[in-house]
Amino acid sequence: MAEADRPDDRDGAAVNDDIRRWVGEARWFGGKGREWTLGDVRRVGELPDAPAGLRVRIELAEISYADGGTELYQLPLAYYAEPQDRLGHALVGEWHDDDLGRAWVYDALHDRESMALWLRAFAAPPSSTARGLLDFHTLPGHELDLEAHSTLFSGEQSNSSVAFGEDALMKVFRKVTPGVNPDIAIHQVLTEAASTHVAALYGWLDLVDEETNTTIQLAMLQQFLRTASDGWDLALASVRNLFAEADLHADEVGGDFAGEAARLGAALAEVHADLAAHFPVERRDAAAIDDLAEAMEARLDEALVVVPDLAPYADGLRERFAALRGLDAVEVQQVHGDLHLGQTLRTVRGWKIVDFEGEPAKPLAVRLEPDSVWRDVAGMLRSFDYAPRVVALSGGSLELDAEAEQRSYRAAEWAQRNRTAFLDAYTEERGEVVGTASATLLDAYLADKVVYEAVYEARNRPGWLSIPLSALEESS
Repeated sequence: MAEADRPDDRDGAAVNDDIRRWVGEARWFGGKGREWTLGDVRRVGELPDAPAGLRVRIELAEISYADGGTELYQLPLAYYAEPQDRLGHALVGEWHDDDLGRAWVYDALHDRESMALWLRAFAAPPSSTARGLLDFHTLPGHELDLEAHSTLFSGEQSNSSVAFGEDALMKVFRKVTPGVNPDIAIHQVLTEAASTHVAALYGWLDLVDEETNTTIQLAMLQQFLRTASDGWDLALASVRNLFAEADLHADEVGGDFAGEAARLGAALAEVHADLAAHFPVERRDAAAIDDLAEAMEARLDEALVVVPDLAPYADGLRERFAALRGLDAVEVQQVHGDLHLGQTLRTVRGWKIVDFEGEPAKPLAVRLEPDSVWRDVAGMLRSFDYAPRVVALSGGSLELDAEAEQRSYRAAEWAQRNRTAFLDAYTEERGEVVGTASATLLDAYLADKVVYEAVYEARNRPGWLSIPLSALEESS
């Protein structure tokens, strides 16, 4: 890319300072708590047909960490020749621009004028752009509402999502990696297979990066499930309903969640069947199983350094991982990879499963690898354990008084009822039972997930560390 296209050549160190400040404060930046430096910032694309006084560009910023590793972040920016008071909250900085002169630069996702250009580009994909190559793809069967106003969602941790009226939702990937994004690939396959358990994919945006000769997937446009309810929120409401009824059991309250848990289990089984029909299914031998066990054991060793409270359970966890070595083979396929109640939506037409990116912290190559369906099942079972315990923790003192004991008992009752309903429906839909091999796999994946949870809570929410530790106490 030409030197003149680089932000640090337009205004020197001040531009880099502005970008570094903005990135460091953004919710979607994954490097918080680590020492990092801003490296190369490259302009890789510009949307066509912008009105006078506006340029909408995409830049890539390279982040280098003192403890090793680099990451690439996408920065969609709106350059205005005049200040925009309505966008004051999204101001990145004021820089010189070759086209506009003095320019006021904003996060483009907050700007309806800029988002309208993105939407029109999906509706009538340009063959190329002024700089770089932005390749907009659309699937047939849906006509976009070009008059819809954009609304940026708040609260997301790793990406940014923009709704266009009630018609479409665009997810912009902030941390990007060359190669296929599983969220797009899986949604495309399931949309073309007419799956009823995902939001339909309408299109996606690729960057053909001429400097690195790679393709980077920048965004996806999909059906907006406006009236959907978040699965995690529904589960919490059910638990609160149970806790409010002192004399009733989980199956007796009006907010019993077991029916929904069962429907969710059946939905996941159908999604797994669709994925198996359209992606490769492999059979892993004993050597691969040994590698899986070793990886889980290694994660436990690393976790013990971060969470010493895991030590009393280490031997039991190692036994659960070692049991994998008794299996002859394991079938693997494309799965969700990071499934929990927060990745589900309840609509009037049933459950939808969202966010097929896999665990954001894992490298893209790892997230693309096939895995056992029992990893997804384990993730959901752990989520059913989390929901009531979160409500129990928020109910008052953490001291073991009579009220706390009652909350703990009722939390365990809710979790067991819904875990059983989910698992029974999942296996029934698949036409199988949880045999010895499946039970061994599920047990190991559950243990591995609890270890992950313990590390996450210790680093981010120490007050919740008791949740995974309680699970280990109960299973020991």
